[in-house]
Amino acid sequence: MHSSFDKKDITVGISACIAGEKVRFDASNKPSNFCMKELAQHVTFKTFCPEVAIGLPVPRPTIRLIQKDNVIKVARPDGSGDVTEALSEYGKKIAKFSDSFSGFIFCAKSPSCGMERVKIYSPEGNALPATGVGAFAEQIMAANPLLPCEENGRLNDPILKENFVARVFAYKHWQSLVESGLTKHKLTTFHSEYKYTVMSHDLVAYKKLGQLLAGNELSIEELAHQYITGLMAALKIKATRKNHANTLSHIQGYFSKHLSPEQRQELCQQIEAFRTGLVPLFVPLTLIKHYLLSHPKSYLAKQTYLNPYPESLKLRYGY
Repeated sequence: MHSSFDKKDITVGISACIAGEKVRFDASNKPSNFCMKELAQHVTFKTFCPEVAIGLPVPRPTIRLIQKDNVIKVARPDGSGDVTEALSEYGKKIAKFSDSFSGFIFCAKSPSCGMERVKIYSPEGNALPATGVGAFAEQIMAANPLLPCEENGRLNDPILKENFVARVFAYKHWQSLVESGLTKHKLTTFHSEYKYTVMSHDLVAYKKLGQLLAGNELSIEELAHQYITGLMAALKIKATRKNHANTLSHIQGYFSKHLSPEQRQELCQQIEAFRTGLVPLFVPLTLIKHYLLSHPKSYLAKQTYLNPYPESLKLRYGY
């Protein structure tokens, strides 16, 4: 199962301050417990502080996004010390290696690293709508739109955290597939392993990806491009309890002939209890995995939905 990748195989970029390095403008940091104590056991982090990388000192005067005549620059509040180009160029330099990353975690609200909703100011210092993107983060995301990216603050939300980690492992699985040499057969096999994962996120994408692979007129390169673009977009959509319950019910169908009436009823009750919010996702999943041990089904055993990432991360408690 792909969730058992060795930690050294999965590289995730991360803003240095989130990794605990004291590189912020005031020589502080913003360490993330989840990243450094839990996720770090399963991935290798590569740290970046673009502001230090372009030569700014620690500590340093604060910088911000300043908009004048529809042009946004990164400079000190008084407009001096413009580092827009330096940050963008550094972003482009690192983005050239973005294929070696399986994910990236940025520091929220930062004029260099913020993914979205970064504060923008007028030259006079008035706050404008917070629609900015950090100059470094913008280049990383533009160079590889498929790369799973998230901000440290949003990782405090259990569902967003689960979603991000699942995307990182799925993307790493894809990168390994591409490295091994793509064929139509390998692509079809890959998709068959992700069917229930996609179903839990987006039924429309589930049908579209199946239809895409059913057609044969595209080259393998174009087919792969369209497939992974569709898959990563689908996985970005938050899975709902309703969609999870629907997926669990589909999986349950594989066991219906093997289970006693009492066992079938128990599984139905657990799926319904999950759907209505009474129990977390791992409760019906544990039961399904138990039945899978008693009644092996090779197709189900290969489903990434059952093991999308290392179990020790305990990320399915959030649902």
